[in-house]
Amino acid sequence: MISILANPHRFLKFARFAGPIFGVIALMTICLGLWLGIWHSPEDYQQGHSVRIMYVHVPAAWNAMMAYGIMATTSLIAFIWRHPLADEVAKACALPGAAFTALALITGSLWGKTSWGTFWVWDARLTSMLVLLFLFFGYMSIWATMEDKKKAARTAGLVAMVGVINLPIIKFSVNWWNSLHQGSTLSSPNAPGLPTDMLIPLLLLTIGYSCFFGWVVINRVQNSIAISKKQRRAKENKAATVTMETL
Repeated sequence: MISILANPHRFLKFARFAGPIFGVIALMTICLGLWLGIWHSPEDYQQGHSVRIMYVHVPAAWNAMMAYGIMATTSLIAFIWRHPLADEVAKACALPGAAFTALALITGSLWGKTSWGTFWVWDARLTSMLVLLFLFFGYMSIWATMEDKKKAARTAGLVAMVGVINLPIIKFSVNWWNSLHQGSTLSSPNAPGLPTDMLIPLLLLTIGYSCFFGWVVINRVQNSIAISKKQRRAKENKAATVTMETL
């Protein structure tokens, strides 16, 4: 699958039908998830209505980590196999990944104010999520400031691959250190789980965020391909003009 989509022409064929599908699914699941989460899910017996922040916060955090994982993986693919579009996919993941991370931090701070009485503490998970945001910013800064795009791709790719060590720290920080965050509610074997009427909107919004992420990445890669084609044609036209003048 990766080798097939590495070709720009095949990727564009895939994007023409996959992009709209991702967009429609994202719109439907996000709207349904928010409707169920805000108006049809119960309030928590301890946190009250503030627990509804979970429906925005948790999917944002999950997708932030997923975005970085994809960015690091495609950077590795580009670093080893030099697939043409791998760097473009990695670059396309950075901005939505940073947005999800910022959303997770903002909503987490609001939730923390209601639960812990403060917007911010230097908790292990909060700190590692902040580091994730800086990694996204650092990756994007390299692309923006380096004129040689081949060197930028290699340097940014190395940053992405080294920074992936932060993902297990985010995931397991609540188990490794004392933390104000509760442990995993869904993935741990002994987790208590969520009531169905809370779990369904959470999963719907997670699917919606993921599809929205896919839609954004596909469109950003399409734009990159279009820009590259335009620049290539401009160079060819310029070369042809110079040749005609010399003749």
